Amino acid sequence: MVTSFEVEMSADIALHRVAANGIDMNVAVAGAGPAVLLLHGFPHTWQVWRGVLDGLAGTHRVIAPDLRGLGATTRPDNGYDAGNLAMDAIAVLDALGETRADVVGFDLGAAAAFLTATHHPDRVRRLVLMEAILGRLPGAEDFLRDGPPWWFGFHAVPGLAESVLTGHEDSYIDWFLTAGTRGRGVPAQLRAAFVAAYTGSDALRAAFAHYRALSESARQIENATTTTRLRMPTLAVGAHPVGEALARQLRSCTDDLAEAVISNCGHIVPVDGLSALLALLTDFLAPQ
Repeated sequence: MVTSFEVEMSADIALHRVAANGIDMNVAVAGAGPAVLLLHGFPHTWQVWRGVLDGLAGTHRVIAPDLRGLGATTRPDNGYDAGNLAMDAIAVLDALGETRADVVGFDLGAAAAFLTATHHPDRVRRLVLMEAILGRLPGAEDFLRDGPPWWFGFHAVPGLAESVLTGHEDSYIDWFLTAGTRGRGVPAQLRAAFVAAYTGSDALRAAFAHYRALSESARQIENATTTTRLRMPTLAVGAHPVGEALARQLRSCTDDLAEAVISNCGHIVPVDGLSALLALLTDFLAPQ
């Protein structure tokens, strides 16, 4: 079921309300042609993909949902593990009438994209993963030598982070946006959209639920790689700080892997490395 919002974001990007996997998801759609599904991370919404939507909409139907609990999507109490996020992704494609799509996952969205491809290989033509670590798969030992990033543990403690951060959301979001662009920051309009999306204790609770499900997501990823391999063409994109670690993780479970590291680019690749990313995506996702 798809219901169009009355408000169009621009001549090319329209928002829809999509009933998917028991929740209502906010989905941006642009263009026409082969489908590309974009899955964002934290602390972002679909709007982190604005430049990618603009760049690909001339040749593809580009679909960018707010992930479960984030942005304008429903904030349920549970279901934040990557396996269920993959079910959300498939449900979005079903609701929009797409039987097959290229799937692109970034940050938190990468694990969901990975499991979408492993659990539903018939639905994924090509897979792109960027700037993420996939659970406990081998290859990221150097990146994790001193442990995972500090905020993983902070976000994972039930109730703690939202109680500390409520009322200070803008400062906290700013830290990620600045660090994720190597000090350059993001456009003011985008920053305002992210701050608004993560303001309030319930918005924070839903965001941190993704981190509280990471151990289950890691188990699901590990189980998936024991029973299947990624057989579709896959592209691993790194920047700073993940770099080559994601590609190293994928080498043991992927039949057809391309690798790229974007130089002088922060973690928020769809913003900080947009031109380089569009060049990679245009080439890799070209219809065959």
